[in-house]
Amino acid sequence: MSLDRRSLLTASLAAFLTLPIPRRAFALAANDVARVDDLISRMTLEEKAGQMTCLADSFRPFNPPNPQVGIQDEKRLAGEIRKGRVGCLFNGIGVAGGRRAQDIAVKDSRLGIPLLFAGDVIHGLKTIFPVPLGEAASFDPELARRTSRAMAVEATAAGLHLTFAPMVDVARDQRWGRVVEGAGEDVTLTSLFAAARVRGFQGGDLRRDDSLLACPKHFAAYGAVAAGLEYGNVDISDETLRETHIPPFGSAFAAGALTTMAAFNEINGVPATADRELLTDLLRGEMGFRGFVFSDYTADEELVAHGFAQDDRDAARLAVLAGVDMSMQSGLFIKYLPDLVKSGAVPEGTIDVAVRRILYVKAAIGLFDNPYRSLDEAAEKSRIATPGHRALARESATRSVVLLKNEGVLPLAPTGRQKIALIGPFGEDRANLYGPWAFYGDPDKGVDIATGLRAVMPDPSLLTIVRGCGVRKPIDDGIAKAVEAAKAADIVLLAIGESQDMSGEAQSRTVIEIPAAQQALADAVAAAGKPVVVLLRHGRALALHDGVANAQAILATWFLGSETGHAIADLLFGRADPSGKLPVSFPWESGQEPFFYDRKSTGRPVTDNGGNEYKARYATTDNSARFPFGHGLSYTQFVLEDLKLSDTALRWDRAIEVTARVRNTGDRPGSEVVQLYTRDRVASRTRPIRELKRIERVTLSPGQSKLVRFSLSRTDLEFVGSGNKRIAEPGLFDLWLGQSSQGGLHAQFTLYAEQPSRKG
Repeated sequence: MSLDRRSLLTASLAAFLTLPIPRRAFALAANDVARVDDLISRMTLEEKAGQMTCLADSFRPFNPPNPQVGIQDEKRLAGEIRKGRVGCLFNGIGVAGGRRAQDIAVKDSRLGIPLLFAGDVIHGLKTIFPVPLGEAASFDPELARRTSRAMAVEATAAGLHLTFAPMVDVARDQRWGRVVEGAGEDVTLTSLFAAARVRGFQGGDLRRDDSLLACPKHFAAYGAVAAGLEYGNVDISDETLRETHIPPFGSAFAAGALTTMAAFNEINGVPATADRELLTDLLRGEMGFRGFVFSDYTADEELVAHGFAQDDRDAARLAVLAGVDMSMQSGLFIKYLPDLVKSGAVPEGTIDVAVRRILYVKAAIGLFDNPYRSLDEAAEKSRIATPGHRALARESATRSVVLLKNEGVLPLAPTGRQKIALIGPFGEDRANLYGPWAFYGDPDKGVDIATGLRAVMPDPSLLTIVRGCGVRKPIDDGIAKAVEAAKAADIVLLAIGESQDMSGEAQSRTVIEIPAAQQALADAVAAAGKPVVVLLRHGRALALHDGVANAQAILATWFLGSETGHAIADLLFGRADPSGKLPVSFPWESGQEPFFYDRKSTGRPVTDNGGNEYKARYATTDNSARFPFGHGLSYTQFVLEDLKLSDTALRWDRAIEVTARVRNTGDRPGSEVVQLYTRDRVASRTRPIRELKRIERVTLSPGQSKLVRFSLSRTDLEFVGSGNKRIAEPGLFDLWLGQSSQGGLHAQFTLYAEQPSRKG
C-alpha cells in the first residue's frame, strides 16, 4: 500500500497506526543502490561487522548517563576506524572532533565509508525544552513537531546525524523512571506525538544539513516492565502488545523513521534483543519496517545475564539472527560475527542484509555524496541556542504546565502589592531545571523560578525566598524560617517535588510521593494559614498528600527546561493562561500503580451509587484518580453543549460526524482541549471503560464559542481480536465529548454490518 505523506497524516487514526511504511520513504537513486551493492561486494567480513558496530565517541569525549563500559581513547578508536571496524559513533558533539573522525573514515580506511554520528538529544541540545512527558501535556502534537525541528537544527549544527528519540513507550506505571521520556499512558496521544516528533526531527528532506534521523524506541513494550522496575521483564498477551504498545511505533514509522532501537526488556520470556518473532516477523514482516535496528546500550551482551545466551559469542549470534543490525557499545559484533559466519553459525546473507540496511540509510541522508554534512563550523556558531529557540522553549514550557487545582488564588495580581514567599528547595535552584537526558545543556543558562518572578514583579523587593529544606533532607532551622516567611507573606509559592536525578533511566521508585523532608515543610507552611500555591517539579505523576494536596492551587510544572522561571512567572501572573492537560493519571496512593484511565471494568466494578463492598477497589481508596488523565484547568471557564451525532447508526463502510459547541463563559481568553472517548459495550474481548479517539485544541475569547467536529469510522473502533487480527464488531457504543477522561457529554451509536451481529 502506498500513500503520500499528506494522506497518511489525514487518515483516520486507527488506519494510520497500522499502515506499513510508505515505500517512497526509503526510495534511493539508482546510483546509490549501485554504490551500496558495489561496496558490499568488496567488503571483508570484518568490514561488514564494522558497519554494524556503534561505539562511544572519543573524538568528542563526553560522559553521558550510561555505564562506562568499553570506552576507548581517541588513538585506539582512530585505529579501529582506519581498519573499517566502526560504522557509527555516538554521544559526542562538536564539529572539529567530528571532522577529525570523519577524515579518518573517508580518507584513511580502505573503502572510505563515512561514519554515522548519533546522540541522545531527547528534549534539547543547548536549548532545553520541557521533558517529553511535560510537553505531551500540551496535547498539541504540532508544538512537539516545532520543538523537535529546533532540536534537529541545533543537533545537526553540533555534528550529529541521528538522535535516539523519540521514546514512544506507552507507560502505565508511574513507578518507572522513564515515564518522563514518553508521552504518557495513552496509546492515541503517544502515537500522535510519536509521528509529530519524527516529522520534526527529520524535516521534509533527509539530505538537508539540518535533517536529524529519528530512532523511535524501545521496541517493544518497555513501558510495561513489571512493577515499574527498570530493565525488568514484561509478561503480556499478544493482544495487549499489539493494541497498546506497537501502534506508536507504527505511527513513527509511517511518519518516516528509518531506524529503531530494540528494548532492554524481555517479552514473555524472550529478551527483545534476541526475539526474532518481534524484530523480524512482526517489525519487518507485518509492519513493513525497512530501516535498521540498533541494540540498546550493551543489550546484546546482557543476553548472557538474562540467562538466554551461553556467552558473548552466543549473544552476538542470537542478536544478529533475531534482527539486530547495529550493536551499541558492547563490541560483540566486530569481535564475533566474522568467525560466526566462517563457522556457519550465521549465514553471510544475514550479515549482508543488515549492512545493506545501514548503508541505505547512510545513502538516504546523503553521507556518501557529502560525508561532511552536519559538520559545518559556521552552522555550529549560528544555529545553536538562538533567541528564536529560547522563545520557543518559553512557549513550550508555558503550554506544558497543568493547573491541577485553583481555589481562586490564581492568577496573582500583576500590579498588586502582595508579599510573596517563595519557599522550597527549587525556588532558586538551577541544577534541577532541565530534567533527565539533557546532559548537553549548560546548567548556568537556565532561568530559575526566583529569576522569573523578579522579572515580572513590579517590586521585586516584595519577594522573600526561603529554601526550607533540601530535596531529601531537612536543614537546620529550615522549617522555622519558612513558617516565619509564610506568616509575613500574603501568598506562599511552594516549590517542591523531585530532583532531576529522581526521574529517568534507572530511577524506578516504590513510593511516588513528595520526599519526607519536603512533605514536612509543606505541612508546616500550610499550618501558617496563608494561601499556598504548590509548584510541583516532577517527571511522573505523583501521589499527593496533606499540605500539598490541600493547597489552594497546584501547578504541575514537570521539568520545563531553559525557560522554566519565565514560563512559571508568566502563568502565575496571568500573562499566559494555563492550558495543559494531564498525559498521566495522578493516583490517590502509590499502591494503586499501575494505574491508567482506560482500564477494564472487571466483573465487579466500583459504582457511584455506594455499596462498594466486594468490588474492584482497594480497602484504602477506590479505583479512581485524584487528578484524571486529560484533566487541566484554565483561568477562564469552558462549557461543552449541544452534542450531536449525524446518525446513531454507523454503517460498516461509512462515517458519522460528531459535533458540539465549546463556549468560553469566563472573562479571560483561553484554550481548551476537547477530548472524544468511546466504549465498546459488548465485545469478544473485554474492552476499556473509555478510549481516547480524538482531540482538538480550541482558543476562544470571553463569550466566544466554536463548533468542533469529529468524524468516526469503523476503523476507529477496531481492536485486536482472535488470531491477532484487528477487527471491529457490530453493536452498541458509548461516546463522550469532554474536558478530561471523566464526565463529559454522552451519546450512543450502533455499528452495523451486513453480516449478522455476534452481540445478542
